[in-house]
Amino acid sequence: MTKKTDKELLSKGLRFMFGSLLCMFAGPTVIHSAFKNQQHPLYMPVLIIGLLIAAAAIFLAFKGIRKIMDSIF
Repeated sequence: MTKKTDKELLSKGLRFMFGSLLCMFAGPTVIHSAFKNQQHPLYMPVLIIGLLIAAAAIFLAFKGIRKIMDSIF
């Protein structure tokens, strides 16, 4: 007997992966911008925001993969 894929859970996992993809591009862009402007007074806050976005990309990717795997199995 085969089990069908849970399409609702799969779409939720794909949404997490899409959010991860956006963060994967935004995080390094913000970090690069911070390093280009090291003399600016907002250097540290921008760098911290960039690192948080990069960490969110990793978190969302793991969460998305887990949701996709749960929907398949």
